[in-house]
Amino acid sequence: MSTNQETTDGPALMAAAAAEAARVVTGAAKDAAKDAAKDAAQDAAQDAANTQTTPCTDWDLRTLLNHTILWTAYSAERRAHGESVAEELMSKDFTAEPGYAQAYQAQIARAVHAWSDPEAWRRELGVMGSTTPAADVAAMLIAEMVLHGWDVAKATGQDYHCDDAVARLVLSTVQAQGDLFRQYQGFAAVVPVPEDATAFDRALALSGRDPQWKPSS
Repeated sequence: MSTNQETTDGPALMAAAAAEAARVVTGAAKDAAKDAAKDAAQDAAQDAANTQTTPCTDWDLRTLLNHTILWTAYSAERRAHGESVAEELMSKDFTAEPGYAQAYQAQIARAVHAWSDPEAWRRELGVMGSTTPAADVAAMLIAEMVLHGWDVAKATGQDYHCDDAVARLVLSTVQAQGDLFRQYQGFAAVVPVPEDATAFDRALALSGRDPQWKPSS
C-alpha cells in the first residue's frame, strides 16, 4: 500500500491531521467546560460527555475522546519506535483529568515528532505478530486522526477541515483496509454517496460514516 510519495509527504500529512485533531478535541473540552459552568455543577461536563451521541453509534463522547486520545497520541508515538502503548493506559479515562485537551496537544505533538523523520516511514514494524511497512502503519494512524477527529467535531457541533492531500491518503487507506476493518467491526457498512462526492466524503462513507451526520436532538 505504501508509496515513495507517501513516505516523502507522510510527515507533513500527519502533522496536518494531528493539528486538526488537537483543535477539535480542544473545542470539545471547551464546550464541556461551558456546560459545567452553566449548570454550576462540578461533574456536569462529565455527565454531558456520558450521554452525548457521536457518529460512532456504540460510543458516547467520553468513550470517543478517550479512544482518540489513546490511539492517535500515545499509541501513535510508541508505534514510531516499534512498540505498543503501555498497558495501564488502555483503560485510562483521560477526560477525567483537568487540562486533558492541553495534555493531548502535547502528546500528539510528540507522536508527530516521532514520525517526522522520513526514515521512520521506511522501516518494517511488528504489528499483531506480523511484519508491516511502517508507512502503512503511519497511514492508518493518520486515518485514525482524521476519522475520529471528524467524529469529535460532528458530535460537538464543530466544523472539520481536511486538506485535499490528507483526504486522498485517508481515502486510499480506507479503500485498502476497509474490508478488514469491517470484518473486525472497526467500520460500519459503507454509506452511499453521490458519484461526484469529494475524496473526504468518500473516505467517510467507506469507513461507515454518513458525511451528513448530525447529533440527535
